Amino acid sequence: MASKILPLELIDKAIGSKIWILMRGQTEIVGTLRGFDDYVNLVLDDAVEYTVDNGETGDICKRELESEILLNGNHVCVLIPGAEGPEDSMAMASRAERGG
Repeated sequence: MASKILPLELIDKAIGSKIWILMRGQTEIVGTLRGFDDYVNLVLDDAVEYTVDNGETGDICKRELESEILLNGNHVCVLIPGAEGPEDSMAMASRAERGG
């Protein structure tokens, strides 16, 4: 039987590494996880925010956040430890479309 791991244990293992966070709405954040609490409020360094431009093009806007940030756990939908964010997933999709 496989060993069980609790959700907060998984987040704890990600401290000090990159994490991709999908927020409510159309916001995604990638940064280095520095800490968290029982409510999944997260502290990040070197964070980058990705949002969808609501104009006609629907381009993805990238904004580097200049300081340590605190994310409210109520707005976090998905945590992906070790992931580099939407740029990686877009690059993989582009390669798949080209057949590579």
